[in-house]
Amino acid sequence: MRGLRLVAILAVLGIATLVLWSSIYTVSEVEQAIITQFGKPVGAPVTTAGLKLKVPFVQDVNLIDKRVLEWDGNPSDMPTKDKLYISVDLFARWRIVDPLQYFLRLQDERSAQSRLDDVLGSETRNAIAKHELIEVIRTAKDRVPLRDTLVTNAGRELDVGSLVPIQKGRKLVEQEIFAEATEKVRVFGIELLDIRFKRINYNESVRPKIYDRMISERRQIAERFLSEGNGEAARIRGNRVHDLNKIQSEAYRQVEEIRGVADAKATEIYARAYNQSAEAVAFYEFTRTMQSYKSIIAENTTLVLSTDSDLFKFLKGMTPNGSIVPAARSGDNR
Repeated sequence: MRGLRLVAILAVLGIATLVLWSSIYTVSEVEQAIITQFGKPVGAPVTTAGLKLKVPFVQDVNLIDKRVLEWDGNPSDMPTKDKLYISVDLFARWRIVDPLQYFLRLQDERSAQSRLDDVLGSETRNAIAKHELIEVIRTAKDRVPLRDTLVTNAGRELDVGSLVPIQKGRKLVEQEIFAEATEKVRVFGIELLDIRFKRINYNESVRPKIYDRMISERRQIAERFLSEGNGEAARIRGNRVHDLNKIQSEAYRQVEEIRGVADAKATEIYARAYNQSAEAVAFYEFTRTMQSYKSIIAENTTLVLSTDSDLFKFLKGMTPNGSIVPAARSGDNR
């Protein structure tokens, strides 16, 4: 009898423990709970942390995270307004603010991530399709882009690769996507906190055009520098030729002046030397005439001279054996 009573007491304690264990649950600081009865939510969502009670065996506890959650979409190709395909990689941060609505529509985080894929992907495509490529690439319309030092020459920017003026910029495009997507995910009990473009790449079909444009701009820069360098080299060469001609002309002038002074000095010395007597004058005439003969008479040279020519007066006094006959005096008929 006592054994049966002990067994009954232990059975009651076991059942009481099981009922108590099934009726008690805990909610942590980073969670919130939805109580369901036969699969349907009952009561208000439990959003405070602590030890809670529920109807055992009938009600179930569905824990829902209330921290800031991450959505990271897969990169996808989409066209811009100017028909250029780009690969856009977007990420977002969100949290569950209405756990009951979230549970009724989505039930778990996997379904929420899938629905965010649809909404954010669709809104991103719509926003990208409404804007040109430069609007998506540039951070903001007021941001001044950095200029390559190669395109600056003596403080003056070269007119190369000038950027098209934009109306919005990437930040405003992100805000457009955020505003449209926020309204659509609110019905799921989700609050969208922020979205950002993680990466924007050119599509494989667009990259060759971009690279060709970059190459063209660099070639334009190189040609600009080359033409300016050639112009500067031509100016330097022109200055060099001008300076060289100036130096040569000045040197030639000085040489001629020195030569003239020397000739004048030599003439003066000759004049003083040969004007000392009549014999000296005659000897000077003879030596100069002989020098002239050496310069103008060569082998097989034919001269036509007048008999009164000063050049002929020494030739007509020569004999076949080389001796010189004294010149005829005035009045002789030779």
